[in-house]
Amino acid sequence: MIRLVRTNPADTDFRQLVALLDKDLRDRYGDQQSFFDQFNKLDTIQYAVVAYNDAAPVGCGALRAFKENMVEVKRMYVETAFRGQGIGGMILRELESWAKDLNFYACVLETGMKQPEAIRLYQKKGYMAIPNYGQYQDVDDSVCMKKIV
Repeated sequence: MIRLVRTNPADTDFRQLVALLDKDLRDRYGDQQSFFDQFNKLDTIQYAVVAYNDAAPVGCGALRAFKENMVEVKRMYVETAFRGQGIGGMILRELESWAKDLNFYACVLETGMKQPEAIRLYQKKGYMAIPNYGQYQDVDDSVCMKKIV
């Protein structure tokens, strides 16, 4: 049974999962990932969720303040062996619920063209494509999305 825990970016299990995420992204994007790394520092994240299968951490996601009562979804990851079981959707739903609890009205996010499974998840959960924002404006591989929560 999957259990979700709200935590913070100092959480050891969250950091362990983020290290696996970073490896996965480097495998997908190679040297191009260095550009994105600068926007994924944990010191800018305020809220994190870790998914556990029994006692083992198997997935994570996070939020950081974005602008005008919006948060940005960051650091979404599910271990390969646990993909396709709805865990990513559970994490995303928990992040959205937390955002509402904190009085944010919308979530935005950036993902990449080489992550089609992430794009499908976000679309399935009601995220709509928006123009690339901020540092992603001129990045062809970036896909930005938004959802009112």
